[in-house]
Amino acid sequence: MKAWLLNEVHGSLQEADIERPTPGPGQVLVKVRASGLCHSDVGYMEGVIPITIPFPAILGHEASGTIEALGEGVTDWSVGDAVASAISPDDAPGVSRDGAYAQYILVTATKLVRIPEGMDWGQAAAATDAGLTSYTGVVVFGEVKAGDRVGIVGLGGLGMMGARIAILQGATVYGVEPRESLWETATSLGVEEVHSDVSALEGRDLDVVIDFAGFGTTTTGAIRAVKNRGRVVLVGLGKAEWTINSIDLVSRAIELRGATVAGNPEHLQAVIDLVASGDLRIAAEEITFDEIPAGLERLKAGGVNGRLVAILD
Repeated sequence: MKAWLLNEVHGSLQEADIERPTPGPGQVLVKVRASGLCHSDVGYMEGVIPITIPFPAILGHEASGTIEALGEGVTDWSVGDAVASAISPDDAPGVSRDGAYAQYILVTATKLVRIPEGMDWGQAAAATDAGLTSYTGVVVFGEVKAGDRVGIVGLGGLGMMGARIAILQGATVYGVEPRESLWETATSLGVEEVHSDVSALEGRDLDVVIDFAGFGTTTTGAIRAVKNRGRVVLVGLGKAEWTINSIDLVSRAIELRGATVAGNPEHLQAVIDLVASGDLRIAAEEITFDEIPAGLERLKAGGVNGRLVAILD
């Protein structure tokens, strides 16, 4: 099979023909139809994020495709089924084993979600990480429900989806985004107000604020925007370390949570259902398999709005 190999940190991807993997017990072999590109893969290549699989490694953890073969003990799935997989840091292609910048990948059968007939392959692939990350921040850790007043800080690809998911949950959403070019899109999705800085929400006594930016100042500002005993959820990693005013946090008993995907297929199923219904659309640009290295360079340079998804023949 064709695959893009990373031979070392700070190296470039090299195309190679390698042996197709064989599914072990509890696994399925998936023929990749779409593979999403993620900025975390740039982090692996640059050594910013430690890579846990041996070199040469195949990156890529956002995938959709069809089952090609079943491993021992897999009974709930059939060859030809259209699937995507819920991912987690300890069980995901491209993270804990070779990934989806290849024609085939191995997936844990219990993490699979069925893709509805006619659903776009690229949307299904992007749902496994981008969609699932936004959903996890808003619904799982944010616990956003109908009637809540919610702040969304950072209306990039993930934050815009997070805002839309919160609205679909029945919340009133207040956005924060310095790029005014994105304001019209946010309001068209149902965001009540958009501000250029989180300080504009200070004292608004919001129920929850989800910070998709994570630059330190955005999180400290979010703490000042929620009500007593309110909740702040950190999704973005714009800055690795920052200081916090403990008086703001303690005096009003604010709850600060970090959010990450946990590999729960029920959560991915919820995202797939929202996309399939047309209520949620993941902004994504399609590229070819051959364009994956150039696409990662674009991500590195910050030249991508939304997601990049490679479509495989």
